Amino acid sequence: MRAAWRVAQVRAAEETLMKTVPDGALMQRAAAGLARRCADTLSRVYGSRVLLLVGPGNNGGDALYAGARLARRGARVEALLLDPERVHRGGATALYGAGGRLLESASARPDAADLVVDGILGIGGRGGLREPAAARVAAISDVLHAAPVIAVDVPSGVDADTGAVTGMAIHADITVTFGVLKPGLMVGAGAVHSGIVELVDIGLGGYLDGDPALCVPDAADIAAWWPRPRANDNKYSRGVVGLSTGSAKYPGAAVLSVGGALAGPSGLVRYAGAAADAVRLHHPPVIANERVADAGRVQAWVCGSGLGTDERAYGELRAVLGAPVPVVLDADALTLLADARMADWLRARDAPTVVTPHDGEFQRLSGGAPGDDRVAAASGLAARMDAVVLLKGDRTIIATPDGRVFVNPTGTAALATGGTGDVLSGLLGSLLAGGLQAEHAALAAAYAHGLAGRLAAEGGPVTSADVASRLREAVGILTRG
Repeated sequence: MRAAWRVAQVRAAEETLMKTVPDGALMQRAAAGLARRCADTLSRVYGSRVLLLVGPGNNGGDALYAGARLARRGARVEALLLDPERVHRGGATALYGAGGRLLESASARPDAADLVVDGILGIGGRGGLREPAAARVAAISDVLHAAPVIAVDVPSGVDADTGAVTGMAIHADITVTFGVLKPGLMVGAGAVHSGIVELVDIGLGGYLDGDPALCVPDAADIAAWWPRPRANDNKYSRGVVGLSTGSAKYPGAAVLSVGGALAGPSGLVRYAGAAADAVRLHHPPVIANERVADAGRVQAWVCGSGLGTDERAYGELRAVLGAPVPVVLDADALTLLADARMADWLRARDAPTVVTPHDGEFQRLSGGAPGDDRVAAASGLAARMDAVVLLKGDRTIIATPDGRVFVNPTGTAALATGGTGDVLSGLLGSLLAGGLQAEHAALAAAYAHGLAGRLAAEGGPVTSADVASRLREAVGILTRG
């Protein structure tokens, strides 16, 4: 699992490390890694046109030294100096000595480039690009749109700690970040602006103090957690998941959530709700009843998708919350939780609870939108509810009540369509019933769900039924390694 660290932790680690190495060594390490990625991105280095967007300080220095390396290999490197008075002098001298050009005039405008390197602002930048840099970048928007853009450490205008983009920001195709991952590259708008993130090791690993801001699982983590049947298992020992979802008005929510559960590791699926006939029709292996009280024993419950918000729904939610097993609460269950009548039922629970809000449901639960700092928002709600929070989004965030935060890397915009959350909740419940601890179940479900969304998108526009149909394939890819 990869970890992302806050700016203050990175700065402290850099300061300690720099005392142990020759002056300028860290910048040269960073520049070497950046130049290598630039060279790999170009079809050829010799004769290629490389434009450096250079701001003040060390971020601009990284770009200039990398540009010097490319220039020595025959690239035609130009550096647009956005603040000539504060340019990194060592880097500028190196580039000029290697045959690069320094564009210092406010009216200087490069005509074209095969590659653009964004070295305007580093991890200490806050807010969007400011004038006059913003105007000069806007003036070459045609160049930026015509060539791949590589950001140095973090795209300029992205908050490295939160991923917030509150003004003009560079939209990178690739971000080469140094030492460790930063949270702003992994979440929110920052993740979208960062493109592909490549980490260059500069030796910080042994100098970081404290806990990381967040962690990012990879496929090996998910595969290691995923429950697999043992030789002596039966359908009950593999786990039984119950679903209180759907209604006469929304039978599709029941069908989709049950479909998600059937793709998971549990050995038996029980359904309880008004859409029992639809579930029996679409999913013959499922044992379907009309009420939670009649469903029988389960090892985990999923409640809420398409359930409605009437008195019957209240009663079913109370029955689910009263069960001494892990529970996933989604959609209408989250709307019902905002009613004060449910507070005591939630507080009385001893077993794990997972809530899966999108931004609108988050606002109903917390009284405000997640805002720019989605990590802090998810963490705060998890602590207040004493529940694992799965905050949906392009980069879904999973937060635990004790302050740990994880980010799912497989998100895709293709999942932004009705019903995909129903599929996710069913799969999550099946993983809980299969014995996973709550945060691992949430991560594994989000990861597999995101992968299924990507597989479905290969065939064109995506529906929730497409995601459900590709979920078994996604699970197979993960569990087969």
